[in-house]
Amino acid sequence: MVVIMKPGFTPEQLQQAIRTMEEGGVKVMVSKGTETTILGAEGNAAGINQEKLSLLPGVERVMRVTEPYKKANRKYHPDDTLVDAGGGCLVGGKKLAVIAGPCSVESEEQIVGVARAVKEAGASALRGGAFKPRTSPYAFQGMGNDGIRLLQEARAVTGLPIVTEIMSTDNVEMFEMCVDVIQVGARNMQNFDLLKQLGKTTKPILLKRGLSSTIEEWLMSAEYIMAGGNERVILCERGIRTFETFTRNTLDLSAVLAVKQLSHLPVVVDPSHACGKAWMVEKMSLAAVAAGADGLIIEVHNDPPHALCDGAQSITPDQFAALMDKLRVLAPCVGREL
Repeated sequence: MVVIMKPGFTPEQLQQAIRTMEEGGVKVMVSKGTETTILGAEGNAAGINQEKLSLLPGVERVMRVTEPYKKANRKYHPDDTLVDAGGGCLVGGKKLAVIAGPCSVESEEQIVGVARAVKEAGASALRGGAFKPRTSPYAFQGMGNDGIRLLQEARAVTGLPIVTEIMSTDNVEMFEMCVDVIQVGARNMQNFDLLKQLGKTTKPILLKRGLSSTIEEWLMSAEYIMAGGNERVILCERGIRTFETFTRNTLDLSAVLAVKQLSHLPVVVDPSHACGKAWMVEKMSLAAVAAGADGLIIEVHNDPPHALCDGAQSITPDQFAALMDKLRVLAPCVGREL
């Protein structure tokens, strides 16, 4: 249930509405937007006397919320959320955030070199995998803690905030101390124990959509994190599994529009993992921005043919620079800044 207050309500009227809701056995979340103040009921709202509540002075209207996600719901929070990823990288609002870097950290020379290149081209954050979830147990699994250390070195050289994927609840404390944005991969989108632990952290969480997850399931995973106390969630559309085999996954750009309507959380798009083909990355990036994405996360490698992970979908630093030039032309046309 949400209660929308009238313009010009008094503090006394606000408190009266809150008390009436609390008498129904719920906790009340107050969301003050630029134009509207909304009271959201957290918990079972069946005990609230809706008629009594709607007649209170200062209350404009009362609505039942049927969606199971509350904190992520735009009805509770009408204004778009802006997530500060550190280092001047803001995700949401007018500015387009571009996160770039290799799928995996492979060496100091590689990650620092790529970080310098994407920073010069205009990237706002550096991505790089230290712990890698791979389909095959024999594939490169990442450098682990050494990879985190090298990402920190790249951050020290360039000033770019670092984004990297977490695999286990055992690493939550270390990630809290060492990285700027904690990424939850598609395979862990419904690892609820991990999501609950991340809800206790203070770092922004980049939550990728699961391989075959519905939009509601994706938002419910965000709800797990937010219910734990961390409301700094960034959603990432990275393609879903369909019957099509030409591309690695099927990029669902309609999900950007759907989530923007349903939720206040920012949405970024990963065209690299979605398509699995480097030659598609540029045009799908432009399409994602045209569809309203708040940002992009793009795989950039200095030597894609010899990458230890996902070289086929990685673009070179020169290709990334050319893409950024095109984004600078497109962004103002769709009300964005870059």
